[in-house]
Formats: sequence, structure tokens, C-alpha cells
Amino acid sequence: MTTAPPARAAKRGRPGYDLESLLAVAVRLFNERGYDGTSMEDLSRKLGISKSAIYHHVPSKEELLRLAVDRALDGLFATATAARARDESAVQRLEHLVRGSVLVLVDRLPFVTLLLRVRGNTKVERAALARRREFDQLITDLVAEAVRDGDLRPEFDAATVGRLLFGMVNSLVEWYRPRGGIGAEELADLVVAVAFDGLRKN
Repeated sequence: MTTAPPARAAKRGRPGYDLESLLAVAVRLFNERGYDGTSMEDLSRKLGISKSAIYHHVPSKEELLRLAVDRALDGLFATATAARARDESAVQRLEHLVRGSVLVLVDRLPFVTLLLRVRGNTKVERAALARRREFDQLITDLVAEAVRDGDLRPEFDAATVGRLLFGMVNSLVEWYRPRGGIGAEELADLVVAVAFDGLRKN
């Protein structure tokens, strides 16, 4: 009887770091120093590994940026898709989108923070800004629909309302910290209450 060859061990990433933990450190550095102000050498020193070990996981610093901003954008678009699919009025779907966006921001705070700081200096940043504009248009469309339904005050421009709504949501990255204090659900409810109590028609 022949003996089966020993099973080969599963391939593992570089010791101590997989792509997820590498990305977390990279995003922290990008937020602290700015994307342009962070080099692969900086990242190598912070991680305590060689640049070649980083390249084992990603081909470039720009790919780390792409993965990071996509993490934020994918969460926001998933929320938008879920909101649009709800069998509710436009204003209720808009509320769902605002609430869900706050939850995404809290859950992916470093990634959303980085997304909000991109300025279009690279191909990845320009693609991220294009997706942000697409998301902004979804908001504007929902606001306009809610106005047509008679649920929101008609005297305000829909695009401006959308910018103000998400200006409030986005401002959370400047002061909100998940540890202690208000929780994600309570924060989302508060943002919705502050926003929509002033926008609804009496």
C-alpha cells in the first residue's frame, strides 16, 4: 500500500502582516501625513518590514490608496442601493440613506476620512472623485423626488440640500471617535432628526 504524500501547507502572507493589516497601517499614515507626504519607505519603517515585503501584497502605493477609498465608496454605494430598493416614499428612502451613511462612516472611519481628503492629484483620486459625484447625484435625485412628493420644503435647491445634508454627515470625521460617548445607531438617529425636522413641510 502506498502512502499518500503529506498535504502541502497553505500559503501564508508575509510574517505579521496580511493585506488587511497592511492597508490599515497605510490608511493611518495617509491620514496623518497626507497621501502625497507618505512614501513607501515611510510605510516600510512604520511596519518594520522591507519594501519588498510590502510589494508582495500590493504593486504600488497608489494601489493601497485605491483599496482604501474603494472601501469607503463601496460601503456608501451599498447603502444607496439598499435605500433605493426600499418600498417607501422618497423622503423615507433619503432618511435611510443618511442614516446608513452615518453607520458606514462610523464603521469605516479611517477609510471615509481618507476619501474626503482626496484632491484629484492621481488617477485613483480622480476616479474616487467621479464616484463621489455619482453618489452626490443619487442624493440630489432623492431630494428632488421627495420635494415633488410634497414631503420636503420646495423653496430649497435639491443639490444644495444634498450637499448640506452630507456636509453634516461628512463633518463627523473631524470629531467623532468610536470609543466612548455616543454610539453609531444613536448618532445616526440624531443626524436624521436634526436634518429632517427642519426640512419637512409642516
